[in-house]
Amino acid sequence: MKIITVVGARPQFIKAATVSRAILDHNKANPQNLIEELIIHTGQHYDANMSDVFFEEMDIPKPTYTLGIGGSTHGAMTGQQLEKIEGILIKEQPNYVLVYGDTNSTLAGSLAAAKLHIPVIHVEAGLRSFNMQMPEEINRILTDQISSVLFCPTQTAVDNLHNEGFKNKNCKIINVGDVMYDAALYYSAKSKKPKTLDIDSGFVLVTIHRADNTDDQERLKNIVNALNEINKTVPVICPVHPRTRKMIASLPVMPTFKMLEPVSYFEMIWLLNNCKLVVTDSGGLQKEAYFFKKYCITIREQTEWVELVNAGKNELVEAVTNKIVGSFNNHIDYHFENNESLYGQGDAAREIVRALLK
Repeated sequence: MKIITVVGARPQFIKAATVSRAILDHNKANPQNLIEELIIHTGQHYDANMSDVFFEEMDIPKPTYTLGIGGSTHGAMTGQQLEKIEGILIKEQPNYVLVYGDTNSTLAGSLAAAKLHIPVIHVEAGLRSFNMQMPEEINRILTDQISSVLFCPTQTAVDNLHNEGFKNKNCKIINVGDVMYDAALYYSAKSKKPKTLDIDSGFVLVTIHRADNTDDQERLKNIVNALNEINKTVPVICPVHPRTRKMIASLPVMPTFKMLEPVSYFEMIWLLNNCKLVVTDSGGLQKEAYFFKKYCITIREQTEWVELVNAGKNELVEAVTNKIVGSFNNHIDYHFENNESLYGQGDAAREIVRALLK
């Protein structure tokens, strides 16, 4: 069996690493029934930290092909990736193309494969925010529609596909759990404290990066005011992307909380492990807060991880100062228990390999 995996951003490499390790474990145990995996890195998100050291530290196989396509408009990026991936698929003739999540790379890889009649495997299938203003929502819906094997991280995702009529399509829908839970368990032992941080625990971890929040000055001002207010009670630690830092610098209000340079995945795991509570507009961090038993306040109007909200582990809050501060006051001493196993048992990658071999 020959599989080509298409990824384009650091979070996708972390997800893909879990499946690559499961494939390697299978190959060691079954030399007579090998799975060959080749990896295409589209280059959608340029990340200076993704050096050889990154791949070695993360135990991630290095890409077979690196395309360097990123930093342009959605249409240009997806079109260029589609063209390059198509050429590689024609050359390599894989049995499957495997894609993760909801980036432009996900859509380009699945489109290239489907048009060449190569079955598409979609990991993280069935997620829905029900907000078509999000480019990720468009990517995940279209990818699901042309996938032959849909590996869902939750029962909610399975239900979404059933509600959209996938029961009547020629595809397989399997709830395997979340590969990011696999990753959190595997990498937690490798976590490390950010060098510039002078506090060991008891802080609020914040990440803000979505354009909805950073490009709207009123919303961003409200968020900074809320974080300043929270910082009077509990230290606020906020790793900040350069673009977000620039937007904050243009505000009429100055942050009094601690802003860090962007952190590595190992450092983020440390921050999650040692914080009291998470405030974010990220998708992935909502789940990771749950993995590390931390309550999450999400500054968004929708989330694709609705089961966290339903389980009382996550609250969606408008970008309004008193609402953010109110949610913080209500949840800072929240006693966390996560016995629900919302995202499986931490063996999603092994389940994916088992299913493919069937």
